[in-house]
Amino acid sequence: MRVPRGGALIEESFAVAGTELTLLRPPSADELIDEAAFDEDEFLPYWAELWPSGVALAEAVARLDLRGRRVLELGAGLGLPSLAAALGGADVLATDWAGDAVALLRANAARNGISLRAERVRWDDPQLLLREAPWELVLGADLLYEQRNAEQLLGLLPRLGGEILLAEPGRPFAPAFLDRWRVEAVADRVYSLRVP
Repeated sequence: MRVPRGGALIEESFAVAGTELTLLRPPSADELIDEAAFDEDEFLPYWAELWPSGVALAEAVARLDLRGRRVLELGAGLGLPSLAAALGGADVLATDWAGDAVALLRANAARNGISLRAERVRWDDPQLLLREAPWELVLGADLLYEQRNAEQLLGLLPRLGGEILLAEPGRPFAPAFLDRWRVEAVADRVYSLRVP
């Protein structure tokens, strides 16, 4: 895992599912920007921020009975929803396309005594996800920030099976994406999606 300049990670505490979690994260995502990675794949370190959508989704997940259910998180980043699902007894696979995100998520799960799997997966190469499908619950927080994400997810999500919980803060590509699903609000800006 690449550590930001200065080598320090900051620690934050969150109450999730009745448990106090401490997470390490980079103090600034901007310090992780790699111009070569951006030139190659327009890669930005979105994973390094704890976005409000991730917190909202984790809170919604913590209210669910997930004991024994198979749960997948896409674009997990710091993985707060995955950690909440695992605390609720789910068998969780948290995924992100950033290797650093996956490494830090594994470390944060271990430091909090939480058992889950975390793997690097790209949506344009989803074989690991499809091999293990159908999933009973698929989680995603703030995934629609680019048009290509919305297009890839429209093709991928129906192949993963199960219910989809999406936290969406109002990104420009969200309305057209949500129009393709049966949508039910389950919390503020957290939606259950089903194939129509």
